[in-house]
Amino acid sequence: METAARTAPAAVIVAIDGPAGTGKSSTSKAVAAKLGLGYLDTGAQYRAITWWMVTNGIDVEDAVAVADAAAKPTIVSGTDPAAPTITVDGTDVSGPIRTQEVTSRVSAVSAVPEVRAVITELQRTIATEAPRGIVVEGRDIGTTVLPDADLKIFLTASPEVRAARRNGELKGKEASDLAATQAALAKRDALDSGRKTSPLAKADDAVEVDTSDLTLDQVVECVVTLVEEKRTAA
Repeated sequence: METAARTAPAAVIVAIDGPAGTGKSSTSKAVAAKLGLGYLDTGAQYRAITWWMVTNGIDVEDAVAVADAAAKPTIVSGTDPAAPTITVDGTDVSGPIRTQEVTSRVSAVSAVPEVRAVITELQRTIATEAPRGIVVEGRDIGTTVLPDADLKIFLTASPEVRAARRNGELKGKEASDLAATQAALAKRDALDSGRKTSPLAKADDAVEVDTSDLTLDQVVECVVTLVEEKRTAA
């Protein structure tokens, strides 16, 4: 059901999908900030529920146990692109969810249909209630979560570039050599693309942007232009 805020001229829902290391987060936050929109990192929500499972001793390889616990944690996402926040049961988990321990388990947890149902409903609620519109980033936003988004973007990049970017995000012992990072990304891609429920996929009506040879500013400008064109045509 559309609200008056949703149908206002400035309210636009932008879905940005793509695999890890393509620049989704940086691009989405910058686009949202430039256009005065909210921002939602859906991957952080899956990381948050994974963190909760690990912290509470749930065997993430046991799909039944994960499914049974899926609705227990309360996840709250702040949508300010300048300072996005995420809490689980009132605890700030923005740091803990980025550890390798969570990263290595998030695909298993996010593949469970009951988990996706809970998180998808949360994401739809946040997006439709965003008063000024929102940029939502993830892996199945344009195909499953928000199939009626005003604009859908699918970011891509070469495996080598993605691995280099991801390595740059890691610090200390979390960082590894490029080959290992590239192998980890390839494994994550296979899991995300091959899962039965809401796999990573490009929507038929999405605009594909290869970020391999583009600076962040160039990618942001490209997406901002696409959003403004969509607004003008509306």
